[in-house]
Amino acid sequence: MEEHLLVKMAKRNDKLAMEKLLHNNYSILKGYLLKMTLNQTITDDLTQETMLKAILNIEKYEHKAKFSTWLITIATNLYRDQLRKDKRLIYQEEQFDFKDTRNIEEDLIKKVEYENLKKVLKELPEEKRMIFILKHYYDYTYQEISEILNCPVGTVRSRLHYCIKEIKKHMEGGENGE
Repeated sequence: MEEHLLVKMAKRNDKLAMEKLLHNNYSILKGYLLKMTLNQTITDDLTQETMLKAILNIEKYEHKAKFSTWLITIATNLYRDQLRKDKRLIYQEEQFDFKDTRNIEEDLIKKVEYENLKKVLKELPEEKRMIFILKHYYDYTYQEISEILNCPVGTVRSRLHYCIKEIKKHMEGGENGE
């Protein structure tokens, strides 16, 4: 069934339609949060909180973009709120596996390169890491990223440029960029 029909039904309190919408977008949402937080426990909490907010606010969803874009916007705002509330929050790196998300890492990046990329992403500021993940893992356009993060397209472009430059520096020359 098409997404817009599921949304219409979910707005009319059709629980099965809402369940299908969430199920269809679960791996995208969880994969995004896992890449952002680099922490399975925080990811699980934010994923559940995002889905609950989506259920409670389905009537506010406007079909301007994909449902997954709306979920990622909610998740991004919850993540930002969590960072603001607890500035001391330190994410301890956990061993986790992306198999239940999109398998992109296993398909495209060798294990060693992936570990290096993970280290670099962890060091990037959250606002820049969000843009990199949305663009390169989920193929969102600059405009879509601009809307999700509520910032100008020019800012999206400059932050992405910064990320790519930093990643390239670390991947080519090691930690010191030498």
